[in-house]
Amino acid sequence: MFGAGFHLWKDGGLGRLLLYEFLSGFGFWSGHTFSSMIGWDFWKLGPLHLGFAIVGTFIFLAFGYWLSIGRKAQNPKK
Repeated sequence: MFGAGFHLWKDGGLGRLLLYEFLSGFGFWSGHTFSSMIGWDFWKLGPLHLGFAIVGTFIFLAFGYWLSIGRKAQNPKK
């Protein structure tokens, strides 16, 4: 859901949609895993560390977008 929303906000083709969906899923589970490993609880929903999972999603999406901007600037016709 976050990847699709980010795609709508920033625009892009099918490749970008797939990239954002992958990054949002990977960031979500990375944030959850990181939070459960260190034992921090922020907006926990059952066994899911939802707060840090959402933070991880936004971090991965922002980083992926930042990397894709550099590539877009090098190839402006694509």
